[in-house]
Amino acid sequence: MEPIQDEGRVLLINKPLQWTSFDVVNKLRFKLKIKKIGHAGTLDPLATGLLIICVGKMTKRIEEFMSFEKEYTGKFVLGQTTPSYDLETEVSEPKNVDHLTREEITQATSSFMGKISQLPPLHSAIRVGGKRAYEFARKGQELELKPREVEIGTFDITEINLPEVRFRIVCSKGTYIRSIARDFGNALGVGAYLSELCRTRIGEYRLENALTIEQVTNDF
Repeated sequence: MEPIQDEGRVLLINKPLQWTSFDVVNKLRFKLKIKKIGHAGTLDPLATGLLIICVGKMTKRIEEFMSFEKEYTGKFVLGQTTPSYDLETEVSEPKNVDHLTREEITQATSSFMGKISQLPPLHSAIRVGGKRAYEFARKGQELELKPREVEIGTFDITEINLPEVRFRIVCSKGTYIRSIARDFGNALGVGAYLSELCRTRIGEYRLENALTIEQVTNDF
């Protein structure tokens, strides 16, 4: 890989499980000895997949990259819930989901298509009064978040193996897949949480073209 020139560079990284997006930035900053570096769209620690890293003058385009359409694949678990809507917090006792049919599950996606109003998770990085929402949530403090408009272009159920359901979602900036898990489970009357998530595309940038952190640091 060629050295980074003055015009900067966009790096496509396959973010590992349990790493925060800032972990990736800090690792690359240290290993590559780069001061001007940032990511264009946070991935939760329990998510994997495509993370766009902007270096040098390309950091000026971070907002542009963040506005691009996103694509995700992953897995919901029906019949159980968690306070964070994913595996960050404790899972509830399971409900029976054997009565759900394939048709009911696939048809439930229709109410999420197009522009919808979505309530972000309490366990999120949204700032409220100078603090992150998850700081309030982890202390058990009450917090009222405002719904936001997002757009869902595709919501496909790709596999059903109850209580697990695999999906593919194409959506706008600011969409919380964890909130879709919650709302999808509520639409089916059994609850659900997000157990697996991978970001496969941001605009025209695809996961199959991304490198691991080790590949990037070894190539420079």
